[in-house]
Amino acid sequence: MDHEEVLRLFDRQMRREVPADHPGVRVEDIGTVVRQSGGPADWNGVVFSDIDESTADAVIAEQVRHYGALGVEFEWKTYSHDRPADLGERLVRAGFVAGEPESLMIAEVAPQTGAVELAHGLRLVDATDAAGIELAAQVHDEAFGTDGSRLKQQLLDRLAHAPDSFVMTLALAGERPVSAARIEFAPGVDFAGLWGGGTVAEFRGRGIYRALVAHRARIAAARGITYLQVDAMPTSRPILERLGFEQLSVTTPYVWKA
Repeated sequence: MDHEEVLRLFDRQMRREVPADHPGVRVEDIGTVVRQSGGPADWNGVVFSDIDESTADAVIAEQVRHYGALGVEFEWKTYSHDRPADLGERLVRAGFVAGEPESLMIAEVAPQTGAVELAHGLRLVDATDAAGIELAAQVHDEAFGTDGSRLKQQLLDRLAHAPDSFVMTLALAGERPVSAARIEFAPGVDFAGLWGGGTVAEFRGRGIYRALVAHRARIAAARGITYLQVDAMPTSRPILERLGFEQLSVTTPYVWKA
């Protein structure tokens, strides 16, 4: 994989030309940043910036004013190859709180589509309705120990307005959901994003994560997608590296609360 070429394609398709999550939000390219704005339950934030040392502080202040007027918190999603080099430090000085860095991992779809055999009693099913989204949110709560209510509402909105933009998959042990992950699509792009992949503690280490990657890769292949993209936590990065994913950058969320 040509890292520089793929990263340029990723920046153009997934950041500079990113579409809105659903009709209830808007994406604006105002020259210095590309940002998404919506309501309190939506994902609000900056996905791309074209700034340097001389313009960064003023542009950051402008985004704080914009989202502050909307009364919502927002995220500035930075990448390690963004300019200026001290962008993260400038965001912290402006009142943002840094989240955990994640590795931008990318792989070609075709090599990821091979079958993965699950342990006896486990199976994968795609969730196609609100009940499936509810089960996925329950798994999220149990696996990550966080409140998945906001994510659930975002996915329900997408299910209502753009059902082809994602596929949610559950891993079931009998009838109990024990893992959940989704794949997200944007029209006209070469990348599909893999998100979630949380597994409840007692079922970890059984190959579910690998099976979910392969399952979603086959969904991507059926849609003609070229690359899979993951924002990987340290726990999942080694698994993805063994599968052939390569790190192209590091992404860090900086959150500003209204």
